[in-house]
Amino acid sequence: MVKARKAAKRMSVAAGRGGTRSRRQIASSQPGNQGTDFCAAARAALKCGEPDAISDAALQRILSAAVKLYAAKVERRGHNLAPFPHGAVTATETVVTACGMIRAADLNMFDVAIWFHRPPGIE
Repeated sequence: MVKARKAAKRMSVAAGRGGTRSRRQIASSQPGNQGTDFCAAARAALKCGEPDAISDAALQRILSAAVKLYAAKVERRGHNLAPFPHGAVTATETVVTACGMIRAADLNMFDVAIWFHRPPGIE
């Protein structure tokens, strides 16, 4: 649990950094750095049955960044990109997260249905 908290703290500090970064700086922060630290901390927290070892604020910052990046990639490419590898999360984990995101964005199921059936490339 201590390992998970230390990794979560590193992630919290790293996620709070702002400013414009060059492609080289972005490339140097690719997996193997903060993303890997967060994933390791999350796995450790879940393994120990201590999901609260990761602060809500750190999780929100990371999830927000991941959602924005995912949406930008899908919009740019004009087709769907799998948000995670097959079998990486359960149906329950997916629905719990999707419902939380739908509520946070103040959407309703009608809004979601329109977007769900939207042809690729239409905004």
